[in-house]
Amino acid sequence: PAIKGVVGAQSSGATLVSFNAKAYESYGKEQSYNAPVGSIPAFAYCTALNWLTGQKDRRFRIGDVTAVFWTAEPTPAEALFPQMMSGVPDAEDDVTKQRIGDILEKISRGTLGSDELGAPDTDFYILGLSPNASRLSVRFWHTGTLRDLIANLKLHLNQLEIVRQWDETNSKNPEPLHPSSYQLLRQTARDADGIPPLLGGALMRSILLGTDYPSSFITAVHNRIRAERDVTYLKAAILRAWLIRNHNQTITTMLDETNTNPGYRLGRLFAVLEKAQQDALPGINSTIRDRFYASASATPRAVFGRLLRTYQHHLGKLDEKLKSYREKQTQEILSSLGDFPAHLNLQNQSQFALGYYHQRKDFFTKKDTPQPTETATV
Repeated sequence: PAIKGVVGAQSSGATLVSFNAKAYESYGKEQSYNAPVGSIPAFAYCTALNWLTGQKDRRFRIGDVTAVFWTAEPTPAEALFPQMMSGVPDAEDDVTKQRIGDILEKISRGTLGSDELGAPDTDFYILGLSPNASRLSVRFWHTGTLRDLIANLKLHLNQLEIVRQWDETNSKNPEPLHPSSYQLLRQTARDADGIPPLLGGALMRSILLGTDYPSSFITAVHNRIRAERDVTYLKAAILRAWLIRNHNQTITTMLDETNTNPGYRLGRLFAVLEKAQQDALPGINSTIRDRFYASASATPRAVFGRLLRTYQHHLGKLDEKLKSYREKQTQEILSSLGDFPAHLNLQNQSQFALGYYHQRKDFFTKKDTPQPTETATV
């Protein structure tokens, strides 16, 4: 029987098991011998799956994947988990948004009550399907207990935690405190259609099972950073989680002036040089980030000498108090750096992005930064 409700598949439905050419038959066997499933079990699983894909609160999307979630017995998790993974749509009521946010916050802090999602020993099941012409492909299939699911979600949320660029104190539309898996995947492509097809399943495996994040995930994030020439909150959160989980590195949520990693220090230095440029040339449309971020984060030795010479020119346009402050910042960062590295590997490029993000955020957080007494002229 045909399965309906999978986004991207034929509206009339697609089959989960089918053989439409000799090339797909094993050793010349006919269809029934390739997939020996009786008509009654086939009718049962297709009916159940069609019911799940037809329920708004049981399905969610991860990239090109339509996923369904259920538990061995009725639990609150059946209706809440899909929204926790995909994010609550804007059209949903504020009460639902608040409830999802509260549950994610409790999971991240380890304060979730034993009955809020269901009995810890209850088994869960999650199936991810993606369209493939008139057939369906199984992208992922995971099972386990709610106890394991909550523990792995807590690990994931904790490792993503980082200071937000826009929060409730400085924006009417704050960035998500606990981003959904779909919001994370959106950081890998210019639009939703550009998300790599296999990445959704790989990311879900990492989240649900607590395994390493896929390397292709981080490579795609770095590609977007270079294309957009900016390190946003969600991209910084992803890089932090990857460094912690995959490489056992210690990364703080906010600026860490004791971090001596060369990539992190160079990212901070790049942010200071950019801020000096902006102080010297108020209202400038294009900064050094637009021209030099990609090369500075990958081949710093080829770039930073030139940037420091330009920096001296910018310092000359500042008043003495601000000039002294910027020079002190620069010297503090350079004090633990020797020669500029010729190349930075992916880990150090991630550190560079985090150092840049942390330092930029710190500029707009601290209140004791000296301000220029007069506007400089170009």
